[in-house]
Amino acid sequence: MRKSSDPFAPPRKARVARSNSLSWLLEPMERDANYQLRKMFGCDAAYLDGLLYLVIADRDAPWNGVMVCTSQEHHAALMADVPGLLVHPTLGKWLYLPQTDEAFESQASTLVSMALARDARMGVTPKPKASRRKSWRTAD
Repeated sequence: MRKSSDPFAPPRKARVARSNSLSWLLEPMERDANYQLRKMFGCDAAYLDGLLYLVIADRDAPWNGVMVCTSQEHHAALMADVPGLLVHPTLGKWLYLPQTDEAFESQASTLVSMALARDARMGVTPKPKASRRKSWRTAD
């Protein structure tokens, strides 16, 4: 953070973390001992047993709804069970339930229930975080 040259200038306001208006969707998952909530690209990512299941976002489309973390081989079956699901336009490997869908609340709740039931069609192993810099402990 750069200091101001004016010693009497008011301090800069700290950036306030934006709350996700869809966080209520993940409340049933909070009771599961193997649940973890992490931030991902300004969205909330729900993990169960170390697998990434759902990402909720309340930004501009196509980042406004529920993203279902799955592989393409399961798309058709999941789309048959939850009719509002679409292939995500940016992340083609995942499915997307837009918040604009008429049955959004009930279908999003269904997706949460499916995740809690550990539906085998859902959940992906997250890629390990890449190291940002070389450790000073490693030899050249």
